[in-house]
Amino acid sequence: MTVYDRGEAGRGASWAAAGMLAAAVETEPGEEPLLPLALESQAMWPDFAREVEAASGVSVEYRGEGTMVVALNRDDAAQLRHSYEFQKGLGLDLHWLNAAEAREREPHLKPGLAAAVWSPRDHQVENRQLGRALALAARGAGVELIEHCPVVEIVIAGGRASGVVTERGRDPADVVVLAAGAWSREIGGIPPAHLPPVRPIKGQMLALQMDKAAPLLRHVLWLPRGYLVPRLDGRLVIGATVEERGFDSSLTAGGVFALIEGAWRAVPSIEELPITEMWVGFRPGSRDDAPMLGPSGIDRLVVATGHHRNGILLTPVSAAVISSYILTNKLPESARPFSPERFAALPARTGRLANARAAR
Repeated sequence: MTVYDRGEAGRGASWAAAGMLAAAVETEPGEEPLLPLALESQAMWPDFAREVEAASGVSVEYRGEGTMVVALNRDDAAQLRHSYEFQKGLGLDLHWLNAAEAREREPHLKPGLAAAVWSPRDHQVENRQLGRALALAARGAGVELIEHCPVVEIVIAGGRASGVVTERGRDPADVVVLAAGAWSREIGGIPPAHLPPVRPIKGQMLALQMDKAAPLLRHVLWLPRGYLVPRLDGRLVIGATVEERGFDSSLTAGGVFALIEGAWRAVPSIEELPITEMWVGFRPGSRDDAPMLGPSGIDRLVVATGHHRNGILLTPVSAAVISSYILTNKLPESARPFSPERFAALPARTGRLANARAAR
């Protein structure tokens, strides 16, 4: 097996993400069809993390403290109650907390907050460590991982994919898997009717440095505007904007200000923390903001893209689905609603979550 990466492996959207495994609290009305796949992948994560760590020797820092969603005022609480009742109606394991209970779990939350919800099954992983571990594990399993080598074209002859063209020349292949994220439409050779309808969705993020020995937070914290993700090394990741700006990689004053202000309103003590990093990533969004997994409509060309804000969460199930499809030529039942062929007869449109809350 050969894997080509346009840059360093794991340094695209996976590097820019926050690593939240939030199948429950991120489910919104209209996303019910995705929930079974998300829960399946979430259940796979503990074993998947152990396997990757054993194969690579690198900790992916899988953490199970859970996730809290915080309402800062009465209006926030009304919206949170609506989301809570919708998600509880789907059978999800969530717990309503009053202000005192929320601050008992996270004492640095602002005094006077309205309420919170705790999701014990929504965990996190250190996505940057995950990318490094997966690259090492793949190489250890005999995969030829070729970095800084973008695929220029997929070779299609006689109605089937038969190889790829890179700067090294033309390499034959029995099966080609298109997993180029937001750049999936940038690769040549695919007829326009079979190009996956994926686009970049820009996200600005930043990180602050907490005292590693006495971190301000332990849980992943969802806020009315954004989220906070504490890391074992003391970093506190703050994300993320959701912008339809193409591949614009600029950090903006408005974007960074909105992230810091949203975090400060929930956890005022962050104001003394130094900023250690700011960055931009590009989520791969599909027309319906759900992943595309499986047949492309061209023989031997398989698609795995469009994960939007759920790329890290859906990693284990995506790997299992694509492997199963290649070996059996059949999609598992849970993945059938997400075949790329669902878009074959649909007109182009932009995603409905263009201005929604942040992605993973």
